[in-house]
Amino acid sequence: MKVGENLEVTVDGKIMTIKIDITKDFGLSASGKNNIVASSHGNVTIDGTDGVVLGLNAYKRRPR
Repeated sequence: MKVGENLEVTVDGKIMTIKIDITKDFGLSASGKNNIVASSHGNVTIDGTDGVVLGLNAYKRRPR
């Protein structure tokens, strides 16, 4: 299941796996301090999990 930008979630029984390509770069965060690698863009209910909600942001610190 694709969730947001560069974020794929799979559910196998009671195990949820999150897959992110860490080579991606979607530009600056709102604060301008970090580069976004992946985001769910808020809270998302994951299918097949009995109501588990995921809110995720993955980022790299910008060099100073």
